[in-house]
Amino acid sequence: MSGSQSLVSTSLPLRTPAPGSRWLALAAILFLPLAPLVVQAQADPAPADAGWTPALSMQYRGVSGTAISPDGSRIAFVVREPLMEGPQSEYLSHIWMTNADGAGPAQWTRGEASAGSPQFSPDGAWLSFTSGREGEGEAGSQVWALPMAGGEARQLTKAEGSVGGYRWSPDGTRIAFLMRDPQTAEEKKATDEKRDVILVDRNYKFSHLYVAAIDPGADEPAEPVRLTAGDFHVTGFSWAPDGGRIVFAHQVDPRINTGRLSGDLSTTTVPDAAEIGEILAAREAGGDDDEDPAEDADSGPAAVGEVELLVGGAGIERSPHWSPDGAWIAYVSTGDQPEPIGLGDVYVMPAAGGEARRLDTPNRSASVLGWSGDSSELLLLESLGTRRHVLAVPVDGGELRFISYGDGLVGSVALTDDASRMAFTWQTPDEPWDVFVSPTNGYAPTQVTDLHAGVPRPEMGRTQLVSWTSTEGFEIEGLLTYPVGYEEGERVPLILNVHGGPAGVFSQGFTGSASAYMLQYFAQQGFAILRPNPRGSTGYGKDFRYANFQDWGYGDFRDLMSGVDHAIEMGVADPDRLLLMGWSYGGYMTSWAVTQTDRFVAASMGAGLPNLISMTTTTDIQDYLVGHMGVEFWEDYERYERHSAMYHIANVVTPTQVIHGAQDLRVPFTQGQEFYRALDRRGVPTEMVVYPRTPHGPREPKFVMDVSERILTWFRKHLGADAVAAGDESR
Repeated sequence: MSGSQSLVSTSLPLRTPAPGSRWLALAAILFLPLAPLVVQAQADPAPADAGWTPALSMQYRGVSGTAISPDGSRIAFVVREPLMEGPQSEYLSHIWMTNADGAGPAQWTRGEASAGSPQFSPDGAWLSFTSGREGEGEAGSQVWALPMAGGEARQLTKAEGSVGGYRWSPDGTRIAFLMRDPQTAEEKKATDEKRDVILVDRNYKFSHLYVAAIDPGADEPAEPVRLTAGDFHVTGFSWAPDGGRIVFAHQVDPRINTGRLSGDLSTTTVPDAAEIGEILAAREAGGDDDEDPAEDADSGPAAVGEVELLVGGAGIERSPHWSPDGAWIAYVSTGDQPEPIGLGDVYVMPAAGGEARRLDTPNRSASVLGWSGDSSELLLLESLGTRRHVLAVPVDGGELRFISYGDGLVGSVALTDDASRMAFTWQTPDEPWDVFVSPTNGYAPTQVTDLHAGVPRPEMGRTQLVSWTSTEGFEIEGLLTYPVGYEEGERVPLILNVHGGPAGVFSQGFTGSASAYMLQYFAQQGFAILRPNPRGSTGYGKDFRYANFQDWGYGDFRDLMSGVDHAIEMGVADPDRLLLMGWSYGGYMTSWAVTQTDRFVAASMGAGLPNLISMTTTTDIQDYLVGHMGVEFWEDYERYERHSAMYHIANVVTPTQVIHGAQDLRVPFTQGQEFYRALDRRGVPTEMVVYPRTPHGPREPKFVMDVSERILTWFRKHLGADAVAAGDESR
């Protein structure tokens, strides 16, 4: 690894600019306009004097799926709440609507089936959404619509499978959507007869493009026609402004690992509404004729789109966006080769084909939100250190500008058709997420919801952005959350919390939110929590993100421990009461740390990967790991062993809890089991907590609530004088 320079520094500031005049605009976030939407908690609220508990954090409802009407006057968004009565442990999502001034709030969808993905029709007359409200049977979710003038929801699509991502055509006459290939007749029969053998990495169900002619006033939902078919998997798409073509991203198969190795862009022609009607009429007239050329025996109706490759090659292309003037296509790409560690540069190219041009962004890992109305700028969302903001980048390569700025996180951004206004969510460590609107030329955020007005807000442990110099001159940032009621100079137990990835990042999100690690719950119990962003984290540019290449467990470990030492030097952390927890890559670092130091009183490894060899041969993202190691394990066993905690297990003395999901494919369950069995056989105090039905992290609300309480119990147990006695019942 290279030496003394700071890889945190970039040509653009990581702390987004905030001139005094702009801070006045940002201050609008703190005040409520007119009558912001209030969403009352469904469960009986806990009293504020009870302090922070997992149950209280669960009352902070999630918000996502923001949509803004074409004229910017209405905002739709999705509110998610947990259902935990009796045997229930699930989430229910519904769509809410408010005026852009915060007036007239209302819940627009109801019922036992969740609704999501709200979109306004191009004329603003309809609010569409996806839902399985007729039951989650074979067909699954379909597109529905509610008239903005009032009335009942109407089903718009009648697809054989579940509708995935969808988009209205620019003229509002059609809806294009993604759908997985349905089961063939033979596959259905095999399932019914319990002969449905799984052949691994064969017989893929690809996602393909479909289009339906839409008449929201019709009595019956529209049957779609298929646009694409073949052995490729469509991941995203965008309409041409004239509605005659669609540009789409695709990879060679649906596996998540393949997305790190394969990705191209193509275009397809799209029939207009009248032509769709003719195709369906001809199909119906053909009946069951086996010779009908419009039918394919394996995949149903044949594709009618004419597909042409637009961008191929060794790089990975995704997320295309057609410009409003029809001249350009923007997309995200890794360049001329795959980049398994992570790279997402923004490119623009002529829609007719030709040379692409790369646009520079601070982190080189941006998401494209859309185009300006005059097609001169791209609006992007990107992590900038511990913040996340909206940027505008001129297509001609000029200097970018910050559309939003300040401490906190922007999320779920939606743009009007001309991109003159945006709706988005905003949160800070001390303030939960709400929905805001702002012009995109001159940031003036106006809060239009007050989602948690009915939820208690006890005193919080404050969160501070801290930084320190690690080895090799690396400048590291982290977020330090103090205990509730902390008094200056008091030394307290410190929890080192390590993020996943490793290209994850700890950001300035609300610390009272519900997650596997309930930060304010730990702060309420007297713990400080340090969340560092060591080398390998996103938000600090490509060089910093690649700085742990072939170096897992070494430089990043030094970054973490120097952060612990910094908290001790600040007079906050008690060096004799240090604790450790992390999930995924954070779990890897937890397993690694307890083999390298005995400074931690106790540790909790969540979905950790202590054996990089067995991890490579069992995970569903094997090339991500190999990308960091630089070679296959059979080419250099010693390299993989050197970075694997299992090969240093004899060093462990720290009581270590192991937590894992039973259905985890990302970090397979056996990774946690390996470490637990090894610790137990060595006589190190340990316990293993397994969550059934759980993939790579808890999804059921009761399990989400459970994790932090179990970790706290484990930490408290081993902070006691008799915690590591030979007769410890946890073994």
